[in-house]
Amino acid sequence: MSYQVLARKWRPATFDEIVGQEHVLRAMINALDNQRLHHAYLFTGTRGVGKTTLARILAKCFNCEAGVSSKPCGQCQACTEIAEGRFVDLIEVDAASRTKVDDTRELLDNVQYAPASGRFKVYLIDEVHMLSTHSFNALLKTLEEPPAHVKFLLATTDPQKLPVTVLSRCLQFNLKRVPEDLIAGHLRKILEAESVAFEQPALRHLAHAAEGSLRDALSLLDQGIAFGDGQVTEADIGQMLGSISRTHLNRMVLAVAEGDSEAVMQCVDELAALSPDYDAVLASLITLLHDLALAQHIPGSLEMHGLDVHELSGIAAKMSPEDIQLYYEIAVRARRDLSLIPDPRHALEMALLRMLAFRPASGGDEPPRRPPPSKPSSPPGRQASAAPATASAAPPPPASAPASPPATDDWEGLLASLSLSGMARAFASHCALEGIDGDTVSLTLEKRHESLKTDSIVNKLSRALSDHLGHPVKLRLRISEASLSSPAEKQRAENERRQLEAEAAIAADPVVGEIQKQFGADIIPGSIKPVQESL
Repeated sequence: MSYQVLARKWRPATFDEIVGQEHVLRAMINALDNQRLHHAYLFTGTRGVGKTTLARILAKCFNCEAGVSSKPCGQCQACTEIAEGRFVDLIEVDAASRTKVDDTRELLDNVQYAPASGRFKVYLIDEVHMLSTHSFNALLKTLEEPPAHVKFLLATTDPQKLPVTVLSRCLQFNLKRVPEDLIAGHLRKILEAESVAFEQPALRHLAHAAEGSLRDALSLLDQGIAFGDGQVTEADIGQMLGSISRTHLNRMVLAVAEGDSEAVMQCVDELAALSPDYDAVLASLITLLHDLALAQHIPGSLEMHGLDVHELSGIAAKMSPEDIQLYYEIAVRARRDLSLIPDPRHALEMALLRMLAFRPASGGDEPPRRPPPSKPSSPPGRQASAAPATASAAPPPPASAPASPPATDDWEGLLASLSLSGMARAFASHCALEGIDGDTVSLTLEKRHESLKTDSIVNKLSRALSDHLGHPVKLRLRISEASLSSPAEKQRAENERRQLEAEAAIAADPVVGEIQKQFGADIIPGSIKPVQESL
């Protein structure tokens, strides 16, 4: 007996066997059981989601010898012949190969005649959007006044190309992409029934690669069984798809979280030996970072997706939410720019190196920074014009000598001296300093910026203040409804002042005025930018 591919062997024969599409099934089942039959049905959706499968099951429901219902018997002559593709009153047409109006007229010439053996004569037209305009006109005439014994089942992946006159005469069902967890569960059911050994992570790889198409998933599963010589393993499926195993990916992200650049590059070397598809690798990295964010905020959702909660939670515990958000953004940008990079491996390497280089500062856990190299002394002729040294350029005090407390109104000066970056610095810049009393630093934050406040950011600011002042600091934060003169607000006001000055300077410039006069030119709003001041 010849081998039958899984997509055909496991094609649903009843509504109960359909995976997903509950919104469509509910409407169709209720209509059939209440004998509310329409003369034309339109099934839309991407490839492999079940359009023609639903249409064939519906044809069984119409013609089952046990009567019209949502549960055809599957045993009568009509059900059997429809399942085997030899029912004379089910006329299946591929519109892509029969686009001419003569083909459509020939097809519809027999509409007026009664069914040969069934209850209804059913026309199943696949990819109906491929019909020509004249063919649609010929079909429309029949759709407007169909004989009682005729049913039309139309399927398309592109409903936007159908004339509205056709759409308005059909009962339309839009089939959705099948969720990955449902695809993975269905593959598991099939492999257990087929007695094929498998690893659960491999099924998730296949479900992800199918992109919502159950038929594609079954075709990939057939390929995976052949590739793995009768079994489905994560390593084999990863190699087949050009993707990376979840174990390898977890190890790589864990090395990034621990700041171990050598381990990260070793992971890349091991990966390169498999000649992977780097686009798929970056896609898998993005998915893992998404799962880690879920592990931090909604761990219960991991079980719903069949993920290893224990392992993901262990990795997520080594990373802050800010880390994960930054890494996710870096990975997304790397995948978007992949086509611009001569060597795709370099795209992955640079993404990982960016994660290591630009990870948010973590207070006392931050690795020590290398001091900048000393500059050579300026030539004598340029010493007089050298800019005076600023407070931020002064050498730091010895580690054993704590910094002297600043004046209570000099929050900008203190902030410039702190080892802060990213969201922590943004949060601090929106605060105003009320005062420093012993080991207590009192800050005020405007109510409209309260969303910046998180426990992690407050802890980073407290550690940075403690390091700078040379003793443990207790941070007291007050929320104020009133406007504050914070560093960020002062900077905003300064930027606004400089912008207005720049606009006024351009408006008063005689050359600009002459150009406007001679050529009828207009100054484009928003195009004027202040000149950056020299440091």
